[in-house]
Amino acid sequence: MKKFYYFSEKSLNFLEIKHFKEKAIAVFTISVLLFSSILFGIFYFISSLSSNNDYVESLKKENESLKQKFSTLTEQYKNLGSDLEKLTSMSNDLRLAVNLTPISVEERKLGVGGTSAIAKLYPALGTDIAEAIDVADNVLRNFEFEKAEYEQISAKLKTNEKLFESIPAITPCEGNYSVESFGMRMHPILKVMKMHTGIDIINDVGTRVKAAGKGKVVFVGIKGGYGLAVEIDHGFGYQTIYAHLSSVNVKEGQIVKRGDYIAKSGNSGLSSGPHLHYEVLHNGQNLNPSEFFFDEYSYFESNHSN
Repeated sequence: MKKFYYFSEKSLNFLEIKHFKEKAIAVFTISVLLFSSILFGIFYFISSLSSNNDYVESLKKENESLKQKFSTLTEQYKNLGSDLEKLTSMSNDLRLAVNLTPISVEERKLGVGGTSAIAKLYPALGTDIAEAIDVADNVLRNFEFEKAEYEQISAKLKTNEKLFESIPAITPCEGNYSVESFGMRMHPILKVMKMHTGIDIINDVGTRVKAAGKGKVVFVGIKGGYGLAVEIDHGFGYQTIYAHLSSVNVKEGQIVKRGDYIAKSGNSGLSSGPHLHYEVLHNGQNLNPSEFFFDEYSYFESNHSN
């Protein structure tokens, strides 16, 4: 077997290298492994860089897509804001229609409120996101305010529907209406100045009398100088009285609707001739009944009640 030597400076002699082949193989093997590891590390590092670049590019594309979506959302919210402004104008018109006071711009601003708490985070969110959130938040708060507005209008409308059904609103019978007879006048029988709390409708005995509005019959019978009379409570503080009747067609406690046949006119009580004495009261205060006639609706022509 071939021997290998090396020069030793310590002993100044050539010394034999024992097991040279095994050592050479071991050194070679270690060198190959080390070199392979270095190559693998370099390859992994390069691959990582490439992968990271792909990830960064993916994030960039996603970011651009999100920016576009935020821009679209912002425009949509702005359009909703414009629609809400139209609804605001409509809600004030509706408030007037149901006898509610319109809300001023200052009151509306107070109701909607100022900047929300999330506005403090805007600088950290970026311009596009901050604008979208700000517009959306403003639209949402305006929407909640308008929702409450329409709920109030709806509630008032339901109340008004009942009021409109009940309030005295028609002439109670046919005849010659003496609308100027309401107020202080010379009593035709007593011959003294006396407050005339209603109006007289001159007609023939037996002319059909109808309820001026929906309500509950609270009195049927003789009522002093009124003679035979019917009194209806319409709710909402309104009452009507129909006096000097010849006959009645209702009972106490009965619910009647506007236009229902309730009695016939006559000449009972302290009366100077056949007619209907008609009164309208609100919270106990006598009002001029002629202010509650809406003849333009041609009620008697369209009515199909009894």
